[in-house]
This record gives sequence, structure tokens and C-alpha cells, in this order.
Amino acid sequence: MLTASNLSLQLYTVRNALAEDLDGTLGRIAGFGYTQVEPFAFLDFADGLATGFAKYGLSAPSTHVGLLKADEAGQETIFAAAKDLGITTVIDPHTDPARWQTAEGIKEIADGLNTAAERAAAHGLTVGYHNHAFELESMIDGQHGLEVLAAHLAPEVVLEVDTYWAFAGGANVPALLRRLGDRVYALHIKDGDGSMDNKKQVGVGDGSLPVWDFIEAAPSMKLGVVELDDTSGDVFECVERSFAYLTAGKAA
Repeated sequence: MLTASNLSLQLYTVRNALAEDLDGTLGRIAGFGYTQVEPFAFLDFADGLATGFAKYGLSAPSTHVGLLKADEAGQETIFAAAKDLGITTVIDPHTDPARWQTAEGIKEIADGLNTAAERAAAHGLTVGYHNHAFELESMIDGQHGLEVLAAHLAPEVVLEVDTYWAFAGGANVPALLRRLGDRVYALHIKDGDGSMDNKKQVGVGDGSLPVWDFIEAAPSMKLGVVELDDTSGDVFECVERSFAYLTAGKAA
């Protein structure tokens, strides 16, 4: 069972509403029961987030931002701004899929994350990585690319496993999570038909994915993050239903 204390919402889910009314959108999210959110590209609206967090009792334990696209100075700016917002884990959400075709390319990504983690540690922060489908579609000597990455990461670098995209990428998600073990800091929890069609994503509990099997396979998980990349339905209804479903616990 998840509670408001370890459940978050990736704000990319409501990106269009945020662009139109950041304050009102944060208030609506808090009204559903969420106490935590996961911003994306937060440097673009850090002041508004800080104001909204204080107003609505929200916090952001994690964020998505392109760490590996930033130089050293850029990373230092990211870490300082993250600390100001109370963020503790800074997660790189995407890399070039072409880099995942060889063990050497994956090791270079790991090296970049390890270097960023050393810089983050000076700010008291942790660095992580979030997958899409291609990191699982990539197979190197019988291992998923994401597992190859994990093998080269420094111990302090964590993973936020997007369970939907891991499933879409062909992984046996519970088995993958068990193999990754304590490396898994957070899960992105999504539902839908398991396809690559973002519009087929729905509120958690309304699709066909075995989301509780995924959650139970990651007992060391500190944070469950609801996200929809897109949907053909009402996104706020999906966000609200996801919270209600996950906090109600697994049906007997």
C-alpha cells in the first residue's frame, strides 16, 4: 500500500495545465490528496513552484532534469536550485537511444552519472536515472541495457524505474526489479494497455498492467510516482483516480 507520504505525481502529466495556471494546477493536485510532486525542467518555473509548495503544503523529493546535457557549471546551477526547493534526488530522465547499443556507450552514460553524483554530493543531493523503453529493448550479452548501466554505476547513484516503459520494452518487470534490488529508489507507476501509444495510458487501476506485482517486487522503493505521458481521457480524472486506487491498497 502507498500513502501520501511516499506517493508523488510527475508534473509532466499536467504540463499543459501548468503552463496555463501553475498555481491553480498545484492547488488542484493537493486537493486530490497528493503531498509530493516531481517537477520536470524545474529551472523554468522554480519561483512559482516554491510559492505553490508553501501555499498548498507540497514538496518535491525528486525532480527530472537533463543533467547529462549540462556542463559542470550547468550542473552546479541545477544542484543549487534543487536544494533551494528542498529536492533531494535529481534524476536524468532521458539519453540518446543510440548510446544504448553497445556496452561502451552505456558505460559512458554511467560515467557521466557518476561524475554528476560526485558534484551533487557536495550539495547533499543524490543523482538518479529514469528509463524509457529503449534501455530495456537494448540487450548486451543477455542483459537489458538498464542492468548494464546499473553494473557500472557508483553505489550512491539510484534508479527510478519506469515500470510502464520497462514493460513496453519487453522486460519481465518484477524479475527486473528484484535483480536491481536496493538500487531502485523510486518507481514510475503508470497503467494502460502496455503499448507504445501514449494516448492509451489511463489512471492507475484502470488499465491492464499488473501494477501491484511491480510494486511488491521493489520493497526497497522509497517513492512511487504517478505519471501519464498522455491520455485520451481527462488527465485530472486520471490523476485523482490513480491516487485513490494506490492509497486504497491492493484488493484481496
